[in-house]
Parts: sequence; C-alpha cells; structure tokens
Amino acid sequence: MNSPLQLGGFVALYIFVLAGFAGWVIIARVPAILHTPLMSGSNFVHGIVVVGGLYALLDASTVQQQAIGFLAVLLGAGNAAGGYAVTDRMLAMFQASTHKAAGRKRGAVKALHARKH
Repeated sequence: MNSPLQLGGFVALYIFVLAGFAGWVIIARVPAILHTPLMSGSNFVHGIVVVGGLYALLDASTVQQQAIGFLAVLLGAGNAAGGYAVTDRMLAMFQASTHKAAGRKRGAVKALHARKH
C-alpha cells in the first residue's frame, strides 16, 4: 500500500503539471498588446512568491527546508526584478516613440511658422 507521503507527492505533481498546462494555454491566447500589463501582473505574483518563500524560510527547521525557502526567495526575487526591468524597458519604448512623434509635430509647426514670416 502507498504511504500518504507518496500519494501526496503524486497529487502535488499532478497539480503542478495541470497548472503549467493551463498557464501555457492561457498565455498562448493573450494578444500582443496585453503582454505588458500581463507582465506587470505576473511581477505582482512573483512578489507574493518572495513573501511565501520568506515565510517558509523563517519557519524552516531543517537544512532541506531552509534550502527550499532560500531558493524560493532567490528565484522569486530574480523573477520579479527581471520582470520589472523588462516592463520598464517596454514602456520606455512606447514613451520614446510618443516623444519622437511629438517632437516631429513641433518641428513641422516651427518650419511652417518660419515660412509664413
């Protein structure tokens, strides 16, 4: 007969695989225009992972639990920082194109104004 630990491991693995597949299906259907807001939302989730990892790390009593908590904090913080950096870069690309277009319009108005005088 299977022990509860072995059965719990299979259930956890099943949930992990199911969540991964569901996430893949959902992300594949997101239009490109929504990727930046979606990435900002995922940064929030990684912040929760960091808080959960800190909680696990503070409650850890064995070396294995401490290692798992440390890894959760490290990976969650890395994901959050990288996500914010990419989001900032993407938003800067949109702002740069807006400022360039505004600058071109101002330049065209100045040139038109100079021709009249």
